[in-house]
Amino acid sequence: MSTPTLTKETKTETQSGSAAAAGEATTERNPALRPGPGKSPAATLRRYALQGGKAVWGAGAIILFLLLWELGPTYLAPASTRVFLPPLHEVLEALGTLIGNGQLQNHLAASLSRSASGFGIAVVTAVALGLLVAWYGALDRFLNPLLEVFRNTAALALLPVFTLLLGIGETSKISIVAYAAFFPVLLNTIAGVRTVDPLLIRAARSLGLSNFQLFQKVILPSAVPTIFTGIRMAGTSSILVLIAAEMVGAKAGLGYLIVNSQMSFLIPDMYAGILTVSLLGLLVNYLLVGVERHFSRWRTAVGSRTA
Repeated sequence: MSTPTLTKETKTETQSGSAAAAGEATTERNPALRPGPGKSPAATLRRYALQGGKAVWGAGAIILFLLLWELGPTYLAPASTRVFLPPLHEVLEALGTLIGNGQLQNHLAASLSRSASGFGIAVVTAVALGLLVAWYGALDRFLNPLLEVFRNTAALALLPVFTLLLGIGETSKISIVAYAAFFPVLLNTIAGVRTVDPLLIRAARSLGLSNFQLFQKVILPSAVPTIFTGIRMAGTSSILVLIAAEMVGAKAGLGYLIVNSQMSFLIPDMYAGILTVSLLGLLVNYLLVGVERHFSRWRTAVGSRTA
């Protein structure tokens, strides 16, 4: 009795049918793989309108504040108040003048240089010390009392000490910025290391990773989100403390611009400096948020796969 043979065309059709059946079965098991219906133009417009409405509502408080700033001194407050609280357009005019003659750029560059130097020193030293303190219990018990004393001492309270010991030059300003930014990064680094999943550490140990590899591949990546929370707090603190330090003994910087304008009775210039500080702090915060998201992408990806 002869056995029927499959031709090349028959085999191809059989394989194609099997693949199609497997694809249909996979689609049935995973509804997310099914092609979704096309979105109508009306639905797209509604989605964009909803997003635009949320953005406008989110900026509503700022818009209202700016309107009050513009209209309040002119129409709501006494005439004498306008001398000490000029409307927004006068402040913007003063800001444009400071940009035009280059003063704002010079003061901004001086402040950014000091702030970045102190901030960088604080981040490097605080992350390194935080990893060691969190990992070695004996070091934690030894340093904890001293760290508690200094972290509860306000940086501005030590400004006279920094000025007496280091002078009124750049060193004292960079040092006080580093001091102010150090403890938020340190404490969040310690907290981030201590919240690493012990299962990850045991798994890494079982794979034969050394202590350096364990820090590099497991502990530090897991602690990055918490560390960057401290870095964001330190970024804001470094700017605020520096502005106060520049008001005391400096010949350049945003803090010097603000206090010198106030003493010279250039009130719109003073508010222009304050507005620049606010915008600078906002920009630094958004920049650090972007850096944090970049270094935390792996955690987001893992969370989405396990959800």
